[in-house]
Amino acid sequence: MRVLVRRCCGYLPASGGAGRRLGPHWRAVAGLGWCPSGEDGRGARVREKPPWRVLFFGTDRFAREALRALHAARENKEEELIEKLEVVTVPSPSPKGLPVKQYAVQSQLPVYEWPDVGSGEYDVGVVASFGRLLSEALILKFPYGILNVHPSCLPRWRGPAPIIHTVLHGDTVTGVTIMQIRPKRFDVGPILKQETVPVPPKSTAKELEAVLSRLGANMLISVLKNLPASLNSGRQQPTEGVTHAPKISAGTSCIKWEEQTSEQIFRLYRAIGNIIPLQTLWMDNTIKLLDLVEVNSSVLTDPKLTGQAVTPGSVIYHKHSQILLVCCKNGWIGVQSVMLKKTLTATDFYNGYLHPWYQKNSQAQPSQCRFQTLRLPTKQQKKKIVAMQQCIK
Repeated sequence: MRVLVRRCCGYLPASGGAGRRLGPHWRAVAGLGWCPSGEDGRGARVREKPPWRVLFFGTDRFAREALRALHAARENKEEELIEKLEVVTVPSPSPKGLPVKQYAVQSQLPVYEWPDVGSGEYDVGVVASFGRLLSEALILKFPYGILNVHPSCLPRWRGPAPIIHTVLHGDTVTGVTIMQIRPKRFDVGPILKQETVPVPPKSTAKELEAVLSRLGANMLISVLKNLPASLNSGRQQPTEGVTHAPKISAGTSCIKWEEQTSEQIFRLYRAIGNIIPLQTLWMDNTIKLLDLVEVNSSVLTDPKLTGQAVTPGSVIYHKHSQILLVCCKNGWIGVQSVMLKKTLTATDFYNGYLHPWYQKNSQAQPSQCRFQTLRLPTKQQKKKIVAMQQCIK
C-alpha cells in the first residue's frame, strides 16, 4: 500500500527519502512527534489545542471508567477539553449490551456497533479494552492517531487479559500505560505516559481492575490536556521484558492438584473466580469450587488430619471449621461451598456425598476419595466428538 502524506508544497510518498518532513497526521500515527503545520493528511485544518473531538472504542468496566472521565470532561464547559464524544462498542448477547454501551446510552452519547464507526470528523481516537485490531485506514482518519489505555506496565502483559495475568502470576507491582495504537499488532506502540502502583496483597482481578480503571482514566485526561506535547515526547517500548496475556479459557479453571501449590490455586481463584468457577472431578462428576478460603494453621495441626495418609486432591471435611480441606502439591486449601448439580455448603456436600461414600467404604483412605484433575476436551477433540455424533444420527 502506497500512502501519501501532506506537505505545504504538495504530497510526498510515505516512504520518502532522508530530509523529508512528515505532516502532523502521519507524525502522530508514526509516533514521530508533533509538527505544527496545521493540516492533516487530507488537507483539513488540524486543531493544535483543545477542545478535542473524540471517538471512544471500548467494552467492559475498565473501559467504562475511561468513558466516564471523557464524558465528565465534555460536560465541564469551563475546562473546554472535549467538544464532541461518540462511542463504538461490540455486539453483545445481552439486550442491555456491555458496560460501555449501557453507560453511553444512559448518558445519551451516540453509539455505533463495530464494525460501524460512524462517519464524523474526529481529532483523536481512544481505545480501552476493545479487543479488535484497528486497520491502518481507520487509524489514519484521526489527525492525532488513536490512544490506548492499557492496564499494565508495557511491554509486560501485552494482550487482552493483563489484569488477570498480573494476579495469576503474583506480580507485586503493576500500572497503566497510555500508548499509541499501531495497525496489525496489539499493544506495541510508543508509550506516552506510564504510572506504576503496588498490587494490594490478596487482591482479586476485579478489585485490581477498579484501582487501575480510575488511574487510567485520570492519566488519559492528563494526556489529552497536553496532547501534542505528549505525542512529541512518546518513547518506544523496551525490547526486553515482553510478556503476553492471552484470553482465559475454561481449561484454565481446571485445578491440577498434583502440579499446583495452594498459593498458585489461590492466585487462580483471585484471578478468574468471579468469571469462571474453578473446576475439578469427583467420582466422575464435574464439581465447581465456589468459595475458597485459606486454612488456619491450627486446623493443619489437628491430629485427625496429620494422622491420615493423603495425596494431592484428597478431601477431608473439618467439622469444627465447616469447610472441606483439599490437599495440593504443597499445602491445603479450604472450600466453603461447591456446585454439584446445585450449590452445596461444605457441610451439605459432606452429609450428602462424602459421608455416605465412607460408610460404604469404611476401610478406605482419603486418597481413595479425592478430587482429580478435570481434562476438558480440546477444540480438535470437540470437532471429532461432533463428527461422530453426526455419523450416529
